[in-house]
Amino acid sequence: MRILSGIQPSGALHLGNYFGMMQPAIALQEKGEAFYFIADYHSMTSLFNADERRKNSLDVALDFLACGLDPKKSVFFRQSDVPEVTELAWILSTLTPMSLLEKCTSYKDKVAKGLPVNHGLFAYPVLMAADILIYDSNIVPVGQDQKQHVEVTRDIATKFNEAYGATFVIPEPQIRGETAKVPGLDGEKMSKSYGNTLEIFGDEKPLRKKVMGIKMDSRQPAEPKPDAENNLAIQLLKLVATAEAANDFENRLRAGGLGYGDLKKQLFESYWNYFAEARRKRAELSANLDYVNGVLAEGAAKARTLAQTVLKRARKASGLE
Repeated sequence: MRILSGIQPSGALHLGNYFGMMQPAIALQEKGEAFYFIADYHSMTSLFNADERRKNSLDVALDFLACGLDPKKSVFFRQSDVPEVTELAWILSTLTPMSLLEKCTSYKDKVAKGLPVNHGLFAYPVLMAADILIYDSNIVPVGQDQKQHVEVTRDIATKFNEAYGATFVIPEPQIRGETAKVPGLDGEKMSKSYGNTLEIFGDEKPLRKKVMGIKMDSRQPAEPKPDAENNLAIQLLKLVATAEAANDFENRLRAGGLGYGDLKKQLFESYWNYFAEARRKRAELSANLDYVNGVLAEGAAKARTLAQTVLKRARKASGLE
């Protein structure tokens, strides 16, 4: 079983990235042949600063390795170090109906919000399809918001196979439902574009300020909160505290007598302790960038060998060879 997933270097990684993609991806490296990439090509649809892209790409590498990605168990690389994926994207685009891309909700949402869009954003699902298909991926762990793009990949691969003969493996999405949508500090989905994130490796003081600034309702500490499970701090606490501790605080909030300030203090302490070992490891990796760059180079070499094989198969099937 081959597993594939990628993450954009569009800014500091946060709890939503960790629980929605990184943690399940790291767990899956024990269950199959894992290919994980830094999606720097994809970042070009919204990030237009070259230096920032370079920095973010390195930060993603550091973050992933610090959080437990093992280069001995997985293939870890930069997307742009495998340029074959862009050729495959063109080949796939010739069989991709415009109507299929026009239905993609991520593009429609940005248009509806009046955000600037470009061809790259519109064609994003085709490049994502190339990312998946060029490694003969079986399983693609994604958040709920990316499930549609995997379905598009399946449609494109099926069209190619019907037109040119059996060429591509048809992948399956894997959604981790309980953490696929991590709430942000404002209750919306945690996202850099919403400015509501809690970074994995941020500095202590500003992160504490963010947590303590989470808005709560006006009920007094003594009042029972029968809807405690809907409290934002409780929802986040369940991610970073033990089940016993999180349930204890939820029950205390439901019964009444627990102040919101005490709850938020516990949330911050649990969050800070949760990533303590990862922070230590990241500091070590930051002092040894030759190792980090070596991991990416070795991963790219492995990924490119497979990509060239699959691309050659697609070229031959479609009459380019």
